[in-house]
Amino acid sequence: MDLQESVREAILAELKRQSEAGDPAPKVDTTEPGYVHVEGRIDLDALIMVVAGSVAGGP
Repeated sequence: MDLQESVREAILAELKRQSEAGDPAPKVDTTEPGYVHVEGRIDLDALIMVVAGSVAGGP
């Protein structure tokens, strides 16, 4: 898996995790290939951590 794919998967996984979290959870729609529609608040620090982890080779 290349770097771009790792970052993409990390972002999508984190957005999905946040959408399944407690209130207020963002609504995440990934039905259109190559795009994501997000409605609501995103925990930016958590998103940054998973992107940095994917770049560093973490899980």
